[in-house]
Amino acid sequence: MGNKQNSGKSVPIVKKPFVTGSPVDEHTLKNSLLFFGSLLLTSLFSFIVCASTGAAGLIIRLLINALIIIVILSVYFNSGTNQGADAVARGEILYQKQESGQTFSQKEKSVSFHKAKGFLVGIFGTLPLLILALIFAFCTSAALTDAGGLPSWMQAYTRKSDIGNALVQYLQPEGMSFVDYLRVIVRVCLIPYVNMIGYSSKEGLLVLERLSPLLIMLPAAAYGTGYLSGRSIRDRIHSVISVNEKKRRKRETRKRMERQRDRSSREPEQLN
Repeated sequence: MGNKQNSGKSVPIVKKPFVTGSPVDEHTLKNSLLFFGSLLLTSLFSFIVCASTGAAGLIIRLLINALIIIVILSVYFNSGTNQGADAVARGEILYQKQESGQTFSQKEKSVSFHKAKGFLVGIFGTLPLLILALIFAFCTSAALTDAGGLPSWMQAYTRKSDIGNALVQYLQPEGMSFVDYLRVIVRVCLIPYVNMIGYSSKEGLLVLERLSPLLIMLPAAAYGTGYLSGRSIRDRIHSVISVNEKKRRKRETRKRMERQRDRSSREPEQLN
């Protein structure tokens, strides 16, 4: 019973102070470009994987594409967590320097943890795609199929001067417009969501295209949220270190007491 009670005790959280940095530092531009590059690679990976699931059954298609979305967001969350934990660690070192009277530069301080830093990196890295998605969201409309080809029995009418001009649009496919190019870019970036809705649902795809700016920002939100959790990660690390240190001291105290008892037991009793 005692072991169960001990195992159920929560580990006390140990919070160490740190120096807070600035929202933007010398690494923000580089990290934003890396974030943008990762979005492009993620979109390419998703397109290759999801393209093979387009003809699958509804349940399988939903499961596979939902899993891809979860994996992608988890990767960005974990990446943000690692960056946030590293930034907090740098701030803790600067705080120790500050307490001991040592000086440090503003550049060292700026790269420390700040709550907005992760979200800003994600926003700046997503900005090119976000601008395209915003333009497209306001310009898009329900995708319509083209006029199509004429049946064979109507081909002869195209040569008649009175109605041939009215039928010529069926023979000349329309070129892609600016909105069509935006639709291709946005749908490639959101291919898992497109596959979940299905290409046959024109209304569903229209709603998806209207919401595309929000969906494109999900990786940035996951990264920023993960960056924020870097502080709690450092707290848990310090808590585990504190618990292990207490256990080590208890073991050393117990061993020291055992050695003292052994020495006292080996000493001869004093005779009166």
